[in-house]
Amino acid sequence: MSGIVVIEEDKLMRGLLVEWLNAAGYSVRAAVPHDVDASDDADLVIVDVYMPRHEGARRLRAVRAAHPETPLIAISGQFRPGLGGSCAAAEALGVQQVIAKPFSRRDLLAAVHSVIGPA
Repeated sequence: MSGIVVIEEDKLMRGLLVEWLNAAGYSVRAAVPHDVDASDDADLVIVDVYMPRHEGARRLRAVRAAHPETPLIAISGQFRPGLGGSCAAAEALGVQQVIAKPFSRRDLLAAVHSVIGPA
């Protein structure tokens, strides 16, 4: 398993996601938003879809184009609470799961587990 790549704008949130995933036993690498190549050979990429919406969509398209077979989870404060895991929203974005911020550690791990299984 080559691990999970977290592409998150906010440094503190990026650190928290890495900490939660590492504690759950996953191998994790953090990346800044413009480092699409950091997701090379990843088992999963978690992508922050931030404001403005168009930039987040561009980021998703860039990661998807560079790694068409790699599963993606999109996270954003722009998603509605309760949307987590929504098939329609995920399909529209071309990702496997969506998670609305704020979310709990349990929400994150459940989404990751549903996409790539346990660590």
